[in-house]
Amino acid sequence: MGRKTVDFKNFRFNVFFRVMVLTISIYGFSMLIGKAGYTVTSLGLGAFIVYQILELIKQVENTNQEVINFLNSIKYDDFSNNYKLSLEGDTFNGLTNAFNQVLNRFREIRAEKEAHYLYLKTIIHHVGIGILSFNETGELQIINTAAKRLFKIGRLNNIAELATFSPELVEKCLKLRTGTRDLIKVVHGAEIVQLAMFAIELNLQGKTYKLITFQNIHNELEEQEMDAWQRLIRVLTHEIMNSVTPISSLAGTLEGEIEYLLDNSGTQEINAGDLEDMHLAIKTIQRRSDGLIRFVSDFRNLTHVPVPKFRNMNVEELFEHISTLMQPEIEENGISFVAKVDPITLLITADQEMVEQVLINIVKNAIQALAETERQNQRNIFLLAGQDDKGRPYIVVRDNGPGIDPEALERIFIPFFTTKKNGSGIGLSLSRQIMRQHKGTLTAYSELSEGTDFILKF
Repeated sequence: MGRKTVDFKNFRFNVFFRVMVLTISIYGFSMLIGKAGYTVTSLGLGAFIVYQILELIKQVENTNQEVINFLNSIKYDDFSNNYKLSLEGDTFNGLTNAFNQVLNRFREIRAEKEAHYLYLKTIIHHVGIGILSFNETGELQIINTAAKRLFKIGRLNNIAELATFSPELVEKCLKLRTGTRDLIKVVHGAEIVQLAMFAIELNLQGKTYKLITFQNIHNELEEQEMDAWQRLIRVLTHEIMNSVTPISSLAGTLEGEIEYLLDNSGTQEINAGDLEDMHLAIKTIQRRSDGLIRFVSDFRNLTHVPVPKFRNMNVEELFEHISTLMQPEIEENGISFVAKVDPITLLITADQEMVEQVLINIVKNAIQALAETERQNQRNIFLLAGQDDKGRPYIVVRDNGPGIDPEALERIFIPFFTTKKNGSGIGLSLSRQIMRQHKGTLTAYSELSEGTDFILKF
């Protein structure tokens, strides 16, 4: 009984053998204990029983340890281990194969994640728009190369460190709400930077991150400003020359006539025909002068849009007021006018007089467009109001007139551009400025021979 046990490799047989030996040992120990002459043998057998129990526990614990090691590899994202096949039976070889397959799959997933991360990181760092991401405490998570160049920094750990570039920029970054845009002008040294900012918030594993994109639009704004000035100068030059040229010509003619009459005042009498010509010339000068004054007045109105006085107003009541004001012109031109609000209780926060001015201007344009169309019947104007999928109120003025040429559609909001013979080109430009004062938009959509939509979004 004191011989060393055989080290069997098969786990199942090993456990079975140890249980059997343990059982026999316990049975023998129970038979010998207390009998005279067998005290030493009983003690040896008892020690052997303890040894068998410890070996059995060790055998089971070794298996448990392998499972624990495997689970820890997953827990701590350590997939460097590989499990070798043993000689302890098919069950353990199957378990070893399963462990290795799971670890290999985790390695593949991690490799794919790392490849995707590297791919996205490469894109982020090579995109031309500045990208900045930080958590609730301002700690930076992402800052790409374009942002570093924009802010002229090499390294940034916290959004607060951007105060050296612009304190106002840091304040806007922290206050900018998700899904909103903003513009900021930064003077850094001798350089002026005009930044367009857009923010979104991300929630990752219970933590909130804010991601902001930055784009320097200074050059684009300068180009647009220069283009706008050139267009404005062309329009002003055209309008002023159209009025000043005939005034100058007629004034020169009148001056010559009056000088001739003065030189011959003693021998030449003024006849009725000459007086009539002079009177006509003076009336023409006055008419063209009045036109030039109106043009300058329109220009002054365009550059002095008042500040809106905001209040909540019912859109249905607004439509009723517009309908009452425009009813004579609508009936005179044989036009069907339909106003519809959905929901009927829709409210907008705006300056009522200014919004009325916009709607009256657009409805008048629609009436004039329908008056010029060849349609004798079914001339329609629709005044519609509702809410978009984001809950923002909108108003649509729709007509089924001749539509607007695509080339003209791109220019209808440019000051003094008009497609009408007697139009000033001020109305739509002024209307868009009013909508901008309301932090809204005014856009147009048109199809030739189908009609035109003007859309006001608040």
